[in-house]
Amino acid sequence: MIENPEIPPKTPPQTVPETQPDPLRRRVTFRSVIKWLLLGLALLWSLAVLTLVAARWIDPPTTAVHMERRLQAWIHRTSYHERYEFVPLSQISPEFQHAVVAAEDARFYQHHGFDWDAMEIAAEGDLEGGRIRGGSTITQQLVKNLFFGTGRSILRKGAEFTLVPVAELVLSKHRILELYLNVVEWGPGVYGAESACRCYYRTSARSIDRQQAAQLAAILPLPLKRRPERMNRYSGLILERMRQMGW
Repeated sequence: MIENPEIPPKTPPQTVPETQPDPLRRRVTFRSVIKWLLLGLALLWSLAVLTLVAARWIDPPTTAVHMERRLQAWIHRTSYHERYEFVPLSQISPEFQHAVVAAEDARFYQHHGFDWDAMEIAAEGDLEGGRIRGGSTITQQLVKNLFFGTGRSILRKGAEFTLVPVAELVLSKHRILELYLNVVEWGPGVYGAESACRCYYRTSARSIDRQQAAQLAAILPLPLKRRPERMNRYSGLILERMRQMGW
């Protein structure tokens, strides 16, 4: 049989060699991701520092806790009414200021952001399986309220640990207490001393009496579950601590 010269002979199909992943390329990509992640974290930290510096003069319009509660209400489709009124520390009763310091951070005016003794006591209570007592200072709680909300994580604790000294450096104790008393949560949608006094006692933070101040301070650890009128035992302990501190 005569082959047609115009038709080329059939050649077996060539197999394309499989390309092996390049370890160097994977290593470079991983390093790039880490680099951009660290750059993003550094940017967020810098913004937080600038926010703390601005807080020397500017009252925060909102906080991470405020936004968290709004988001939770939206997700669960529940009604949400926010009461938030910022007032100067001079318009908050000294009795109220003393009650909160006695309840939350008795060494507030002595430490520089961290109360290591209180943290050690809290850790020992946790290890022994007893009732956990919080060791966070007012400065730590302010930083958490402003930037991190109510969630708990090692990453959040690490970021908080770096921002607390900044807050102590750029803000006076007077301003830290003023900010804390005005942004802290005192009930569902209730933020700040003035809103708490109006909500629970129909009075102003300037006019609240000693007993009422202790009852409000008593609900701070669990503001969504506690009610001031039910805090007689705990408020009594706060009043006793106030007396021991000379207030």
